[in-house]
Amino acid sequence: MKANVIIHFFTIFDKNIYVMSTVIESQDPNLQPKPSIFHKGKKATVSFFKKLFLILFAFLIIGIVGFFAWANFTRSSGSRAGVLITFNQEGYLFKTYEGELNLGGINALPGNTIANNMWKFSVKDANVASKLDTLQGKKVRLQYKEKAKNFFWQGNTNFFVDGVEVIP
Repeated sequence: MKANVIIHFFTIFDKNIYVMSTVIESQDPNLQPKPSIFHKGKKATVSFFKKLFLILFAFLIIGIVGFFAWANFTRSSGSRAGVLITFNQEGYLFKTYEGELNLGGINALPGNTIANNMWKFSVKDANVASKLDTLQGKKVRLQYKEKAKNFFWQGNTNFFVDGVEVIP
């Protein structure tokens, strides 16, 4: 009877040397060799990296959702009044409504000129934008919300106007 003996030497983390042998008889075709420790290690490694990938992917998704939640957080809200100077639609691919409101100036000393205080804002709502488009040059009060971060498809500023009132 012929037999082939395969001996594997390898070192494990604690630096012990183990010997594993598998005897394969060449006459019996039904006799299958026992799975080696290397085969089990390959499965364990693949399983470990699958779990690692899924954990990193979950952290990435949680991070992206957290960033969008933080960016949409309203830092402040209020109203500002002044003369609506400009209002237009800008953008190449993402059209956004942008405007400027002249809040007035402050003359600290007599004889000095008044410096204009311009406030830039963005509008998301098309109904508010259509109202503002007809009010250029008039005194208005704008209700706004300041977001923590704006995205390029929302507008150029962090101030988003959501209400308009004409001041007589």
